[in-house]
Amino acid sequence: MDDPVGCRGLRIEPLGRCLRHLTDRERAAYFSGLGPGSAVDHRGTELDALLLTQLLDALRDPVTRAVRLGHADFRSATFEGTADFRSAIFETNADFRSATFMGTANFVSVTFKSNAWFGSAAFAGVTWFELTRFAAVAGFAAVTFKHDVAFVSPTFEGAARFESATFEGYTDFRTATFKDHARFRSAVFKSDARFTEVFFKDAAFKSAVFECNAWFRSATFEGDARFGLAIFEGDADFRSAVFKGNVRFTSAVFKRSAGLGPLVWAGEVTLSGAVFSCPVTIAIAARRLECWRTRWSSTAALQLRYATVDFAHSVFEHPLTIIAEPDLFRLSDGTLVDEQVLSRAPEATVWVASLRGVDAAHLVLADVNLSRCLFTGTVHLDQLRLEGTCSFEVVPPRTHWWNGRPVWFTQRRTLAEEHHWRSGRPGAIRGWNTAVFGTGHVGPAQLAPVYRALRKSFEDGKNEPGAADFYYGEMEMRRHDSSTSRAERRLLTAYWALSGYGLRATRALVWLLLAMTATLLAMMLWGLAVDDPKPVSTGKVTGQDIRLTTDTPNPANPIGPLQERISSGRFEKGLRVVINAVVFRSSDQDVTSAGTYIEMLSRLTEPVLLGLAVLAVRNRVKR
Repeated sequence: MDDPVGCRGLRIEPLGRCLRHLTDRERAAYFSGLGPGSAVDHRGTELDALLLTQLLDALRDPVTRAVRLGHADFRSATFEGTADFRSAIFETNADFRSATFMGTANFVSVTFKSNAWFGSAAFAGVTWFELTRFAAVAGFAAVTFKHDVAFVSPTFEGAARFESATFEGYTDFRTATFKDHARFRSAVFKSDARFTEVFFKDAAFKSAVFECNAWFRSATFEGDARFGLAIFEGDADFRSAVFKGNVRFTSAVFKRSAGLGPLVWAGEVTLSGAVFSCPVTIAIAARRLECWRTRWSSTAALQLRYATVDFAHSVFEHPLTIIAEPDLFRLSDGTLVDEQVLSRAPEATVWVASLRGVDAAHLVLADVNLSRCLFTGTVHLDQLRLEGTCSFEVVPPRTHWWNGRPVWFTQRRTLAEEHHWRSGRPGAIRGWNTAVFGTGHVGPAQLAPVYRALRKSFEDGKNEPGAADFYYGEMEMRRHDSSTSRAERRLLTAYWALSGYGLRATRALVWLLLAMTATLLAMMLWGLAVDDPKPVSTGKVTGQDIRLTTDTPNPANPIGPLQERISSGRFEKGLRVVINAVVFRSSDQDVTSAGTYIEMLSRLTEPVLLGLAVLAVRNRVKR
């Protein structure tokens, strides 16, 4: 009989009709011509469960009882009822593109020895690919699964392509193995998607949409994992996953909750441009974490190990805490997280690389290393909270040689950007760190307010000794700022030279001792009289009237060689003058005219130096 009008099934020559519309005798004759490994081509054919079973029986190996197909072309075919390919072996290419599966599709334990194409196919019923082996390319691009689909424990030895696929039911990829590229770009998961304990050689979920929960718990990503522009509308669970390559969540959106950890990432983690609209806890051990322009619209806690973190231009709308974890992470059952992939990494210090463009009003840092951090451009830096031990860079040990012995200047905490600025100056002292490419150039005018804000942050935290170093840095930047008036810079230079801006007690005491020594020598040489003058009385007797006048002669200036003026007696007198001058008192010692001016100068300068020394000590110990 002829095919009905509108039948799209491929006609079998020389019969001129598709398999569905053959007579029973013609169909039996066709099946008798098939054998294990035969090629079949039934494009556009409508196959019900019985007809498909008869076709597969004709391809069954009489010894092993396994269905073996050669080149199989079922493009645009329609499978009515159950399509049962269980345990079938496709020796060469299998093409199911644009096919429609009206009922259950059963590919359990099927082996595809060559390429398997399912692009644009539609699965209306439950779909099973459990224990399926794909030896070459598995093409599921633009496929639609309208019901639950189970890819439980399949093995994809070639590339697995699920680009633009739609999963409307529950999706289960538990314990799947992807030995080559796994491509889920623009895939849509409208129900829960489970990728627990999956092995990915290289995974791409760029622009994928997870409308419900996405579970990647205990998954292993051997190569790079890309989730850029992905949208997680439900829970995103990556707990206990292991990432051995780079991971990118660039511009991804997390709308409900995200459990990123505890995780071990051997490479670089990118959250740049991502949006966290939900509370998030990230516990990771990784080499680098990039969060450029990341938006945190809810509270967040980052518990990190090893990582260098870059938060440039991120937005914190709610409190965000970054904590350096000293100990290994533990799973919920108490098991320690294996960090073997980071075995060659340095110590588990967490470094903050940049806070430029960040509003730090909601930011809390605990036990992190800020010695490389770029602060210029940070907003509300004075409200930054530093908890625990947050370390900064220090100035290089500038060595001064005195009597053949090195003497190191007092160290202080400083910013990485000051290192970069000083290292670029002509005649820079060795030891200042040079800027890496891309950090930009800033000078004293930009660094002074940064130091000022950090000083206030320490002061608000009742850490006055910690604030002292940043006050010193602020004054240094003001002193070197070319936009500051010359008079102010000279005044700051004097303040620095005399007492290190009121923070270097030793320097002020040295100047005080030098001033006292100079005053003492000046007094002994020129200020003290030869002898203490004695009062002299003169009078006149007129009749019975006696008039007496008592006067003290002016102290006589010392004469003779200078070395003769230095004696123990003059030393003791001069020392009294100097000590009284330090405490701003008069010694009542008779001095020459020159001594008067020397004493006046001493009483003006030496108490100031003493006050600077006391101020420096107070600034270092007060709380």
